Amino acid sequence: MRIAAGRLIAPIVRVARTEIGALAALLILAGGVLAFFDIAEDSAQPGGRRMDMAVLRWLRPSPDLSDPRGPPWLAHAAGELTALGGVAVLVVVALIAIGFLVLKRRFGSALMVIVSLAGGIALSEGLKGVFGRDRPPEVYRALEVANPSFPSGHALLSAAAYLTLGSLLAGALDGKRHKAYVMGAATALALTVGLTRVYLGVHWASDVLAGWSLGAAWAMACWLASYFIERVRRRPAG
Repeated sequence: MRIAAGRLIAPIVRVARTEIGALAALLILAGGVLAFFDIAEDSAQPGGRRMDMAVLRWLRPSPDLSDPRGPPWLAHAAGELTALGGVAVLVVVALIAIGFLVLKRRFGSALMVIVSLAGGIALSEGLKGVFGRDRPPEVYRALEVANPSFPSGHALLSAAAYLTLGSLLAGALDGKRHKAYVMGAATALALTVGLTRVYLGVHWASDVLAGWSLGAAWAMACWLASYFIERVRRRPAG
């Protein structure tokens, strides 16, 4: 009986070990989508809006509501760092990554970088039109912005682009430390961009949380597509 159970369990353990990355990506994908819709529902309720306003007011302790908490250099730095989630910067970063992946002959991964960024832009603009949420009052804003607020496009795009790039580039590297470093840097970039949007008063906190959630889900969807394409490509004929 023990031998039979061992024979049954061994293949399951082997598959779990080899597919742990795919399983984790699936969990993040599902969790991100669920979190997005949960945040969207909560932000439409009075309680959610009160929380958003409380965060914004905490970041504006001075009588001048356009002046965020902290020294002047922090606001200046936030204004520069937030550009890391802009479309122009992300296109440049994506082109550099695509060049690296092409040199490594990972053409499917290079294509997936394009899909990730293009799809992220489409998701951001489409959902902004659907929800049509107003930005925080102009008196709180440290930057000029025009389009709707929910979800945060910078948070969504930075999460989608940097996490996709991180996961694809990590797959092209050897060594767990190198992979962990790349993924840690990608995550830090996405978090930094989102935090600057709230700090600068151009987004509600729930906008950024929703952007992170959906961006991470989209990044994992792109990684999974690339992963399974690569598996099929490497499968021996017959």
